[in-house]
Amino acid sequence: MGVDSLDARVLQLFAAEPRVGVLEASRRLGVARGTVQARLDRLDRSGVVRRWGPELDPEALGYPVTAFVTLEIRQGGGHDPVGQHLALIPEVIEAHTVTGPGDLWCRVVARSNADLQRVLDKVVSYPGIERSATMITLASQIEHRVLPLVAEAAADSGT
Repeated sequence: MGVDSLDARVLQLFAAEPRVGVLEASRRLGVARGTVQARLDRLDRSGVVRRWGPELDPEALGYPVTAFVTLEIRQGGGHDPVGQHLALIPEVIEAHTVTGPGDLWCRVVARSNADLQRVLDKVVSYPGIERSATMITLASQIEHRVLPLVAEAAADSGT
């Protein structure tokens, strides 16, 4: 789906101020309320917008430690059963099948470095996991972001 400059402006406004409301957004963007609503509906239907919920901060929830874990799984065991196991662990906030040295990459959070050991023990308790490697995050240079892609996609559309 293409994203034009108005879509980009709508997305940037709602990302910056998720509670702005359609009427106020239309006033700020200088377009009709129906136009803003139609754009939001289309972006939602097409999957560009995946969810409208609040963005939560694990650290503010009491999980200040972030680590990245690479898992090697037993060949023939499949990624899906391991993924289902990981989904049962609340501290696993992201998991991806990857290429390179490892099979799965996970982002996990913990209450402390000592608590991280408890989380890792839960992660590797699945019999299909052969080996793990963990890297603890010291500082975040760039948080998860997508908005720069919106501006790029709008620029590519020429509108």
